[in-house]
Amino acid sequence: MSSALFEKHRSRFERAQQVCRVRDCWSPFPDMPAKYPDAAAAQPRGAAAFGAQLGRAFELDQPGRIGQLGQECSPYTQQPLGIAYPQADIDVLFHAARHAMRGWAAASPQHRVGVLMEALDVLYREHLFEIQQAVMHTAGQSANMAYAGSGVNALDRGIEALVYAAQALQAVTPHARWERRFGAAQIVLEKSYRATPRGVAVCFACATFPTWNAWPSMLASLATGNAVIVKPHPGSVLPMAITVRALRRVLDAAGFDPNLVTLAVDSVEAPLGKRLVQHPATAIVDFTGSAAFGQWVERNAHPALVFTETSGCNTVVLESTDDLDAALRALATTMCMFSAQMCTSPQNVYVPRGGVATPGGQVPFDEVSERLAEAIDAVGNEPKKAAMILAAIQSPSTLALIDQMRSAAGRSGRVLLEPQPYVHPDFANARTSTPLLVQTSTRHGELYREERFGPMGFVIECEDADDALTQATNDVQRHGGLTAFLYSRDECFISQAEAAYAQAGAQLTINLSGPMPLNFAAAYSDYHVTGLNPAGNASLTDLAFVAGRFRITQSRRPAAPTAQEPTA
Repeated sequence: MSSALFEKHRSRFERAQQVCRVRDCWSPFPDMPAKYPDAAAAQPRGAAAFGAQLGRAFELDQPGRIGQLGQECSPYTQQPLGIAYPQADIDVLFHAARHAMRGWAAASPQHRVGVLMEALDVLYREHLFEIQQAVMHTAGQSANMAYAGSGVNALDRGIEALVYAAQALQAVTPHARWERRFGAAQIVLEKSYRATPRGVAVCFACATFPTWNAWPSMLASLATGNAVIVKPHPGSVLPMAITVRALRRVLDAAGFDPNLVTLAVDSVEAPLGKRLVQHPATAIVDFTGSAAFGQWVERNAHPALVFTETSGCNTVVLESTDDLDAALRALATTMCMFSAQMCTSPQNVYVPRGGVATPGGQVPFDEVSERLAEAIDAVGNEPKKAAMILAAIQSPSTLALIDQMRSAAGRSGRVLLEPQPYVHPDFANARTSTPLLVQTSTRHGELYREERFGPMGFVIECEDADDALTQATNDVQRHGGLTAFLYSRDECFISQAEAAYAQAGAQLTINLSGPMPLNFAAAYSDYHVTGLNPAGNASLTDLAFVAGRFRITQSRRPAAPTAQEPTA
């Protein structure tokens, strides 16, 4: 039976289904804060809600409470948020989650989708600007990115996950009548099929983009009948705590057990991750975070089903271009975006030793490197522009890594651009840094052949264009890469690169310049991660991301005779 909540959101959901089929540009949400309905009142209301939470216990009525934890510190003020979250006994959370699944799994897929569409709508209408503030002051994103990337685009990714969950579930017919003759007898069976959820999912939310990956992961599990325990990063709890509380309230109002969604907080000193992954009741793990722990999860989560997105060294091949300055500006802006604290940020720029071909002639390798450094410096030199693009550094450990790589670069390359803090125009104490840019060669792969998280980039001298492509795609295959970028005027070389990057499993962007960030990932259109290299084993969002979260069970019995059939 169709639920009232599904009918409420039917039009939006069916539009999302259509857009996912054609991969078109669409969102039900405004892309800029100023376009939000009643933005003049909504934005200060969200800021007030965030401010009222500072220095207080976070109210979350869930079972198993054994204490409280909280160690978040704003990258903008470098002051503790002072929020204490309920610490829970994870055995109690798992028990409550499994109990909560009974009624939820029995509900129709359409009913579940309706409830979850309502949850997304509540996050949008009631909590969007509160979450924006929470993301800014935990992850360090700018106000616009926190609204767009961690707000409305994350909501879109959530709807997208529901679309694919519904598609997977609709492929399972609930009933069938089966007939076959065995000798002289005609056997007629009634068969019933159930999409049966796997069990309790554990969703890890990362520090810098907590909602963008977590919301679709949570909704994919919930839509297929599972419960979810959310494990936020200790430095970025608030966005996910708000999410969990909102979902629990929607579930409860819809007549379901709110313990379908719970929060498991931990600390850096006493992490819970391994216990959650290896808990006997864990059936699904969604992990976004470091490559080291992601690889541990992939090796040790069995028999749980695992979806990972970790990290990689995203690559750029500069072979030739119609407009070198435009290409370098686009690269510079994208390399600066959120101080490269994004899994899609370009890091390694591979350039032929002979330089880059342009309509005005060949531009030498050293000049290409220096012009890229100038384009990056133009972003960091203007505090207002830097605040919008670079934003703040989430963790002090990122600054330590920049210093470490700066020292290493002196031994294995040439520093093209020195990193330095910039003064944020709105937050004088913000933790900031302009990018480090290093020129090196393929002889020093230890410098760049892994993700250097934060504002760091490398311009790598290669033998020629073919070597640049080979080096880049081999590095992706061995060390992981989510996105890749190519500039070339040669259609044969472009075709060669498309095939090579497809084999390496990185999503490729070709000859893009202009105002759109090169690494912008559009919900309903762009697949995020391929699962074909060490940067992750799953994709947002395709059928494979949801279909394994349930299995099909069946029962069968002799069919009751119809009016035309004689009884035996």
